[in-house]
Amino acid sequence: MRRVVVGTRRSELAVTQTQWVMDRLADHLPAGWDMRQEKIVTKGDQILHVTLSKVGGKGLFVKEIEQALLDGRIDLAVHSMKDMPGDMPDGLCFGAVTSREDPRDCLLSRNGETLDELPENALVGTSSLRRQAQLLAYRPDLRVEPVRGNLNTRYRKLMEGQFDAIVLAAAGISRMGWEEKVTQYLPEEVMLPAVGQGALAVQCREEDEEMREVLQKAHDPATDRTVRAERTFLHAFEGGCHLPIAGYAVQKGEEVLLRGLVAHPSGSRVLKGEQRHKDPEEAGRLLAAELLDKGARELLAEVKEGLDG
Repeated sequence: MRRVVVGTRRSELAVTQTQWVMDRLADHLPAGWDMRQEKIVTKGDQILHVTLSKVGGKGLFVKEIEQALLDGRIDLAVHSMKDMPGDMPDGLCFGAVTSREDPRDCLLSRNGETLDELPENALVGTSSLRRQAQLLAYRPDLRVEPVRGNLNTRYRKLMEGQFDAIVLAAAGISRMGWEEKVTQYLPEEVMLPAVGQGALAVQCREEDEEMREVLQKAHDPATDRTVRAERTFLHAFEGGCHLPIAGYAVQKGEEVLLRGLVAHPSGSRVLKGEQRHKDPEEAGRLLAAELLDKGARELLAEVKEGLDG
């Protein structure tokens, strides 16, 4: 008999995603095993009055859950891959990377306008510097302000008239069954996704070989390859998942094609590039080197100085 405790954030989306993984694993558990969820409150869930980037975005939604894994209070954890920092604590690993949902971002507007149709000076809500930078690069006339809280809270704020539109990840919308609320799916050319967006990371202890074997049943090797390229790219910039950095990879024959972006939150400067390689990590390293050559390190240093100030 083994009671498997699965750690998750307590938001409706997190619980839904975790249950999805548990359902995938249910038929593959050894005899006598059962699973239950343990909801864990993270720092990112507690601090709702300021933007993530102001409170040290790296690991805000995962640190407490990772500690519970290390302490043995839980046996595995389900995270949105886009929330995962570039670094992982010693002793932990990804037991599975799930098949990717729609990686795009989408626009939900109160009056049904697309991004092009929003009136001048419209107020768009997002707490992501990545989204803010790309919105303002495309529509400098827009006003972009933070909107925090879970999906239900953000949608309520939109419909109450606090914002003209909000930007959310399409994957979360799909998992919540909210597709009818979407006004527009934003194309990659306008809004390059966050690293790992649309995929789930199932984390466990490295030493727990029994659990790692079970988790392989939920693992998608194709998604894992593309996400590894993206995360290698992110890691070159100290893994700050709440900085204005985007990366999205697709499999092209035997190669991985990776597109990446580093931007100023004002949208005034956007550095873009792409690389392809048979080795996903090499694609990530090559693209990071390309953008560093274009001035990405100096740009991000300026961004961090502004946030710290």
